[in-house]
Amino acid sequence: MNETGRLIADTGIIPKKSKGQNFLIDDRVADRHIGYANIEKTDRVLEVGPGLGILTKRLIACSDDVTCIEIDDILAEYISGTYGDSLKLIHQDAVKAKFPEFDVFVSNLPYSVSTPIIFKLLNHSFRTAVVMVQKEFADRMVADVGSPEYSRLTVNLFYRADCEIMETVPASRFNPRPKVDSALVKITPRKAPFDVMDEKTFFKVTEVTFNHRRKKIGTSLKSAHMIQAGDDIPFLDERIENLRPVEIGQIADAVFQANSSREA
Repeated sequence: MNETGRLIADTGIIPKKSKGQNFLIDDRVADRHIGYANIEKTDRVLEVGPGLGILTKRLIACSDDVTCIEIDDILAEYISGTYGDSLKLIHQDAVKAKFPEFDVFVSNLPYSVSTPIIFKLLNHSFRTAVVMVQKEFADRMVADVGSPEYSRLTVNLFYRADCEIMETVPASRFNPRPKVDSALVKITPRKAPFDVMDEKTFFKVTEVTFNHRRKKIGTSLKSAHMIQAGDDIPFLDERIENLRPVEIGQIADAVFQANSSREA
């Protein structure tokens, strides 16, 4: 029996499908996950969903400042009892919890919270993040324009960071075994590759149009009351899935200018 299997038996923890609890059981994958993050002793490290601690024990060996956020009562008690003062534990829902300041973010993310956690992550300042996510989610993170995986997530990530799939992790590396493979993805924040007049407008245009990706952009923006008839907005007859992020930025700038002129 592997270490994770023993811990599941010893603690009496029954992995909950509702919380997406699939515990990594391959130490070599865990070693590579931590390795991709290039953690230094002085780094402030944040881990969401430590589970049974396969990554956690490696993190506290790398850094003197580790914080874990865990929602599950039994797992939180296990992490606290096992690692004590070696880390700071926040026993809350990571989607709702206030993130502390951090330099490195590491997580094996349940699919159900992957989207909100990644969007939340992007609102913070950090050096690098390495996340384990379902392979189909990873494909959305790095998708090319025009592909079925190209999404609001793709555009938001592209605007704020470099994103790279480091490796695919087979479903057999987890207990219980999920139905699909996973992937390790590295996110490195950087300056946006193009400028926009108002980031809030850019992200709102991205959200509204991808929520109705099969509709023409003009139809989506009018339905959301973001533009009016007669506004000079480019690409209104296009569909958002066919536009590059920089072109979405041009739409957002035109929307911002049109609304600013009305308010003046």
